[in-house]
Amino acid sequence: MVFTSSLKSSKFITRHAMNPILAPGDVPYNPALVFNAGVAKYEGQYVMMFRNDYGDAANETLLPISTTNLGLAFSKDGIHWDVQKQPCFGIEGDEIIRTYDPRLTVIDGRCYVCFAVDTKHGVRGGIAVTDDFVDFEILSLSAPDNRNMVLFPEKFDGKYIRLERPFPVYGKGGKDSFDIWISDSPDLKYWGNTELLLGLEQVPFANDKIGPAAPPIRTSKGWLTTFHAVDIDHARGKNGWEPYWKKRYTAGIMLLDLDNPYRIIGMCQEPLLAPEVSYEIEGGFRNDVIFPGGMILEDSGEVKIYYGAADTVECLATAHVYDLIRLCLPDTK
Repeated sequence: MVFTSSLKSSKFITRHAMNPILAPGDVPYNPALVFNAGVAKYEGQYVMMFRNDYGDAANETLLPISTTNLGLAFSKDGIHWDVQKQPCFGIEGDEIIRTYDPRLTVIDGRCYVCFAVDTKHGVRGGIAVTDDFVDFEILSLSAPDNRNMVLFPEKFDGKYIRLERPFPVYGKGGKDSFDIWISDSPDLKYWGNTELLLGLEQVPFANDKIGPAAPPIRTSKGWLTTFHAVDIDHARGKNGWEPYWKKRYTAGIMLLDLDNPYRIIGMCQEPLLAPEVSYEIEGGFRNDVIFPGGMILEDSGEVKIYYGAADTVECLATAHVYDLIRLCLPDTK
């Protein structure tokens, strides 16, 4: 399946007028790219952990991937950010190449960070916990190859639940064809009861892979859950700094059962967010990329969706929670 036509964002989505809300020039230690942030409300303010990649932006070249690190910013309104003076988190060691793509979930008053780790023997997904964004306790690291992990903000019958995206290349004939899986744990260290949640073939606007995006949010009708969906077209020309970028990333949305998140009760058949505007489709490291990493439900019913754009900047889109539910359950009143 090849997607040659354009894909459009939902009519319910509004991009913030100040986008990008965080760009490399906003960060005092001079990254070339700032994107794929995790965002949460924690202790009365918004907190953002974001990914930094380094290189020469003017000449569109990057240094080796080992230069990646994670930055930290705080905000009173979720729009204007106070970026801290130095990176805040990363794993070091002879086996570690880099730590990246954080996702934040607050559970019982503590902030948990899901993250990816490139190692010399494969990609691992990790979970850490912090109370102050200074000290982090590593709780678990998966076996390779697995990443894009996100935690639900509540326990279910005493168990934690996470979404994840393993990379079964050998089992999929040596090519991209990745799906979303779900697992549970009694302690955030030992994970099991793993099942397929959503297969690539179930998403009409993807032909390459899918995976978890922002951590789910609770609504009256179910757990609103974003995912990233990727299509590839080998006829695409050079589309960003990266010489051979042929993919497009969009965001989808589905609704999971409140009591049993292993069950999908509705899914929008079209993208929630698709790359359309200049900072998503032009001048980036990888153009045509939308990658949500944070989603916050405000008391007003507004949902803030934070997403990386073109693997280069961090952006914000909003929608009303009931409109998002109707995308998943069209008959909802």
